[in-house]
Amino acid sequence: MKKLVSLLLALTLVLGTLSVSAHADEIKDLRDYALVTSEMTTFCYQYSQSNAELKPLSNCFDMLLTNDSKGRLLPCIAKEWYTPDDATTWVFELRDDVKWVDYLGNYVADVVAEDFVYGLEWVLNYAKNQAANTSMPVEMILGAQEYYDYTKAFAESNGEDAAKALDPLNGPFAEMVGIKADNDAGILTITCLAPLPYFPTVTTYNCLAPLSAKLIEKIGVDGYFGAENTDLWYNGPYTMTDYVQNNEKVLTRNPLYYNNDVKLFDTVTVRMVEDANVAFTMFTAGELDYVELTESEIDIIANNPSNEWHDYLVPTLMTIFSYNFKWNFNKYLEDGTPDVNWNTAVANEAFRKSVYYGLDLTNYLARTNTLDPQSIQNYTYTMRGLVQTSDGTDYSQLVLDELGLSYDPDKYNRYDPEKAAAYKAQAIEELTALGVTFPIELDWYIAGSNQVSKDTADVLTQMFNDYLGSDYINFVTKTYVSKMRQEVANPRLQSLIESGWAADYGDPMNFVGQEILNYDNAYYATVYTNANDAMEPAYSQLAEFTRLVNEADQIRTDLDARYAAFAKAEAYFLDKALCLPSRVYSSWQLSCINFNSKIQVLYGVQETRYVDWETQEEPYTAEEYALLINK
Repeated sequence: MKKLVSLLLALTLVLGTLSVSAHADEIKDLRDYALVTSEMTTFCYQYSQSNAELKPLSNCFDMLLTNDSKGRLLPCIAKEWYTPDDATTWVFELRDDVKWVDYLGNYVADVVAEDFVYGLEWVLNYAKNQAANTSMPVEMILGAQEYYDYTKAFAESNGEDAAKALDPLNGPFAEMVGIKADNDAGILTITCLAPLPYFPTVTTYNCLAPLSAKLIEKIGVDGYFGAENTDLWYNGPYTMTDYVQNNEKVLTRNPLYYNNDVKLFDTVTVRMVEDANVAFTMFTAGELDYVELTESEIDIIANNPSNEWHDYLVPTLMTIFSYNFKWNFNKYLEDGTPDVNWNTAVANEAFRKSVYYGLDLTNYLARTNTLDPQSIQNYTYTMRGLVQTSDGTDYSQLVLDELGLSYDPDKYNRYDPEKAAAYKAQAIEELTALGVTFPIELDWYIAGSNQVSKDTADVLTQMFNDYLGSDYINFVTKTYVSKMRQEVANPRLQSLIESGWAADYGDPMNFVGQEILNYDNAYYATVYTNANDAMEPAYSQLAEFTRLVNEADQIRTDLDARYAAFAKAEAYFLDKALCLPSRVYSSWQLSCINFNSKIQVLYGVQETRYVDWETQEEPYTAEEYALLINK
């Protein structure tokens, strides 16, 4: 296997005189896909926090700034930006030719500076947007936390309708929050709580998306929150002209899009599929323009030189997601009562560490990248490559240094059977004294229709049995019908999930801040881990982690000191095995798309945009793609 990997990576050395084939025209109408388990649940862009919504909607809305294929910030609606002081105040000079259109591309209004005021007020108004996407503004923008708290209290005392009716331009928002718009001059000014040199990276994320007051006048607050694709106004490169739930969505080139310098598709059709096997069948039938391959498909293609796809096997990009296994610290049984046995066990540090050190995840990593599983091993919570210190050291390396770990290309380096055995013995002794019975049932949920997830669950079951013993942990696979969050996470039924997080802006706070206590917009703490309801001693450890994170976040101007403090907080979180880092994502695919040409950035939502993609109607060979990687 590794010989094939080395061959593919070395092709540019031996094929340097070749040129990429020009035998095929570029694709005009792109055919993409997504799993039905990743279907959209909202069209409200300011509310969206999941890639299921952010991927399509990021193509429908332009932000102040965007990024290029190297991750560099570029103008978007803001043609210029600067700070007149020490990075506390940021000024954005806006274009005057950006239009709002309806889903069919008809002009409805101009985009003006006040649209960004309306968008931010929506995010911070508890009655309008609950707590979604508030974390970045309240951490950074002057008065944002105070306004969020005000609207929450106002809604409780005066009713949600009254809070929804608050005027973004003339009410408390205008008095409290550091965002000012001058429509005539086309100027938007945002004042931060402190000097924030990384603040421009936030402007690529949907927490600062514009929202037209005229649209809200037309369909109302509740109408926008519950909008469908035909209700929205669009200002981005595409509009969503068709949407059939669990079937397909169609993005169509915006005829009034202002940026004629970018290359767009006429349409992008996203087909919803049950699993990766179905996607492979569709690709081979000519119905998709790329497909990421499963472990079994890669094995079949790579090991058979006569396979029709053998010469077309190409690597995927490393995605922006860092994947971690996350405990549920306050699990319920199916009858709605607390799962005391599990909750007591998972609160125990020795129990968590027995799993942290006791699993060699190589076979699990092979489910994603069977040719080179060790290349995607992950030991940190924050995605590597997000930010670097002044001397070029990656932030994730600071965390590894604190933990005393390193990446080993030949083995899964966190696995330590001696430590695992000692922690297992300690856990059994301590938990038995607390009345815990063994084996401890660990409930793992998958979509019942997804065969790939079933096969992966079988691999995990075997690993838990082989490494930790079924007499210690009974790994039980259970199923849900369509929505993990609604059917499993909300009733708190899972023991453990794996989830990937990508940064919304370029700073470690956006990773570790998802796990802190007593914070409404800590996504994982409130939605999946239920950390605020953890038993002792886990709760005290989570509280100490929260203290360390908040302390690090107060370091504003010395970025090296800031990153060092965050690294200590993250290392504490991992050393206590409060989550289990698992993998990053890079695998193998068949593709008519040169994914190296797309926006590549490790924060925000810009990397999901169908902008400036290089394509050809026939799949790239491995030789062609190797040249493109280093072009």
